[in-house]
Amino acid sequence: MTVTSTISRTMGPAEWAMLLLLSVLWGGSFFFIGIAVTGLPPFTIVLLRVALAAVVLNLAMPLMGLRMPRDGKSWAAFFGMGLLNNAIPFCLIVWGQTQIASGLASILNAMTPVATVVVAHFLTTDEKMTGNRLAGVLIGLAGVVCMIGPGVLSGLGDKVWAQAAVLGATVSYAFAGIFGRRFKAMGISPLATATGQVTASSVLLAPVVLLVDQPWTLAMPGLDVWAAVVGLALLSTTFAYILFFRIMASAGATNLSLVTFLIPVSAILLGTFVLHETLAPKHFLGMALIGAGLAAIDGRLFRRR
Repeated sequence: MTVTSTISRTMGPAEWAMLLLLSVLWGGSFFFIGIAVTGLPPFTIVLLRVALAAVVLNLAMPLMGLRMPRDGKSWAAFFGMGLLNNAIPFCLIVWGQTQIASGLASILNAMTPVATVVVAHFLTTDEKMTGNRLAGVLIGLAGVVCMIGPGVLSGLGDKVWAQAAVLGATVSYAFAGIFGRRFKAMGISPLATATGQVTASSVLLAPVVLLVDQPWTLAMPGLDVWAAVVGLALLSTTFAYILFFRIMASAGATNLSLVTFLIPVSAILLGTFVLHETLAPKHFLGMALIGAGLAAIDGRLFRRR
């Protein structure tokens, strides 16, 4: 499956502004999840996130004079995107955050551009790996090893598996970024794509939640947990994915993935000042290495010099 459509690799001011706003919305998702996991199991949180977003977006579509595609090809693409961009990574990240801090989860999530550069090189014709990008991959991988520490070598400990789960989510996001390029060629608007994706994700996740979490047996969570779920669904999912598909349609998967370079900053600030979480020095060193890797992938600093 090689994607051949040409997408601009240079972002303008409007696209950078959308990317910055998207980083705040997704950085906030780690904060919201950090609160939600105190009262709800992971799969239930993910289902509530996408189901509430699906309700809002399906109501918004006719109000904006838009109609959802009804053909099988479009919905097959929605289900593929929902699996790669929602169901798999959301479950991995939420489960990971039951054991690691939201700030650390956001730093690990910053490996998404590294995974995207590798996947895009093999599956696209216009987002090939360059020398700068290869250097960025190597530096970024060094950052991940630095953050996880000796535990990654021994393979022991629940926290290592939690960190690996978040890293697994970045690989799923990378494939989703390439897969999602097809919606522009199919003539499907960003709003319709976001709506179809979260609707399909809800259908995929509902049986899992009923089977695994059995929500009818859960204790009623507090207002803070419900507020976090609503924030996660409306801000970090509904609005965020409208921006996500707008940027993807014009700037491509690799440029879009750079949003994860900005996410840790907002997530760390929220986690530190609101959730009173702490990060070890190795985590900051790892983030610095990942930042250097992303700068190399982006290439602007090297071209300026």
